[in-house]
Amino acid sequence: MRAMVLNRAGTPLRNERIADPHPAVGQVLVKVLACGVCRTDLHVVDGDLSEGKLPIIPGHEIVGRVEALGSGVSGLRLGDRIGVPWLGHSCGVCCYCQAGAENLCDAPSFTGYDIDGGYAEYAVAEANFCFALPEAYADAAAAPLLCAGLIGYRALRKAGPARRLGIYGFGAAAHIVAQVAQFEGREVYAFTRAGDSAAQSFARQLGCAWAGSSEERSPTELDAAIIFAPVGALVPAALASVRKGGSVVLAGIHMSAIPPMPYALLWGERMVRSVANLTRQDAKDFLELAARTRLEMHVECFALEEANVALERLRSGQLTGAAVLIP
Repeated sequence: MRAMVLNRAGTPLRNERIADPHPAVGQVLVKVLACGVCRTDLHVVDGDLSEGKLPIIPGHEIVGRVEALGSGVSGLRLGDRIGVPWLGHSCGVCCYCQAGAENLCDAPSFTGYDIDGGYAEYAVAEANFCFALPEAYADAAAAPLLCAGLIGYRALRKAGPARRLGIYGFGAAAHIVAQVAQFEGREVYAFTRAGDSAAQSFARQLGCAWAGSSEERSPTELDAAIIFAPVGALVPAALASVRKGGSVVLAGIHMSAIPPMPYALLWGERMVRSVANLTRQDAKDFLELAARTRLEMHVECFALEEANVALERLRSGQLTGAAVLIP
């Protein structure tokens, strides 16, 4: 099969021909129809996340059809369209798994990091970590639901019942979360890179009450804020716009250093918390919600061999919405 392979962090992916994978016990073979390009993939390629296996095929927003079933698989049939997300395995026995927090598992495996992912024509995945996808979404539109949507949904839940919600970094995840938040009756305030008028216009088109630079203070006091951009300097900026008792949720898997800040920004029982990975229950809940809300997905499609182009567009902030590879 054709696959885009990362052999060494900090180098471009290579377009290679490699042996087709085969499903082991409990796994399925998936013919990849589409795979989203996520900022986490960029962190893997650039070496910000350095503990995964190499060489690796990135990609963890996989939409595909079941081509073969390993022994012991139940609940899936040949030809089923499924989604494969970031969390590819949890141990099931550690204290976190036992407490329903498998996103914090002590011995997890992640798609496109420990397990070869979807920048390829085929992939294998544990059947118990795959999900049926809402039929209303075409393949390319469904791909960003599997991480941008899922992590955004978990971050939104960690933000609590905030009526006025700030979103810092208006990319793939933010454009989904903004719609979910408004569906739930919240006001959304979008903060983008300074001078990024395209992203601000995009946010307004999606119904945000306000859109401006992340260097600006919010025009109104926020109940909570979610930071998607991997920029530590945004933490004190968001705290300055959040009311007493409010929260700032850090939704990225990697972030630059958070600068020193006065305690007054945190005082007043403001809370800063991170979001780590996802659970299978998150996926079930969010995909059911996505089926009911008919989210408007903005995607730009690239051929599989254009993966490096898509990653560079993401790195340089030149994407509006989400990039998706089509093998």
